[in-house]
Amino acid sequence: MSTAQAEAGSEVDVYKAVPTGEIKGGLIVIHEIWGLVDHIKDVADRFAAQGYVAYAPDILSKAGITPQAGKELSELVSHPDEKVRVAAQPRFRELMAPAQDPAYGAWAVGALSAVVDDLAAQPGVDGRIGVVGYCFGGSYSFALAATDDRIKAAVPYYGAPPDQISVANITCPVLAIYGEDDERLISGLPEVTKRLQDAGVDFTSKVYPGAGHAFFNDTSSRYDAEAAADAWTLTLDFFARHLGSAG
Repeated sequence: MSTAQAEAGSEVDVYKAVPTGEIKGGLIVIHEIWGLVDHIKDVADRFAAQGYVAYAPDILSKAGITPQAGKELSELVSHPDEKVRVAAQPRFRELMAPAQDPAYGAWAVGALSAVVDDLAAQPGVDGRIGVVGYCFGGSYSFALAATDDRIKAAVPYYGAPPDQISVANITCPVLAIYGEDDERLISGLPEVTKRLQDAGVDFTSKVYPGAGHAFFNDTSSRYDAEAAADAWTLTLDFFARHLGSAG
């Protein structure tokens, strides 16, 4: 674990996974609403095994959701006992409230750009930088692509562009990945698609039948192994195509 300077007097922790062989580029890996838990570190390690310098920043501890708190909360809201799940809701809303503040959103995007600064300086990255994020991180993948033109490819999983960003500023290709049973995001996908296409963004979406929200998370009860395996291959192919040349 290392740190990146996000702004004057503020640092963000970053989990860094580095390939042992040839470097194909660099990736910013943005966590779910549960924060920088072990699952996201494992995802970063998997990308490093494929040749990418993978940086997974912790941008939720700033809002009070530490990895430990996120892990505990995730276990409560997915508990098999409905009474436990219901009882956890007030705590969930309390913890999530600071992350809804526009001031936090502005800080988070700035923090992510600071992590891009660090990643861009690493040997072998050579300007080949992409972003991938999950849920909360999917939305921030859109936001980072819209505010930092060093991002050359973006893969948001089950996320939507935040209302406050201008998608017209996205200059890189975007592959958005969803589960068909993720009702809220799927119902909004036609509008998101139109918004991006009207802005001239190279946008493609992939929807997996029978899969729900967070289907890629293999520590979750929502995990769909078949959809996750295919999405992983699709993601690697996308980054290989769009981060394939230096400069």
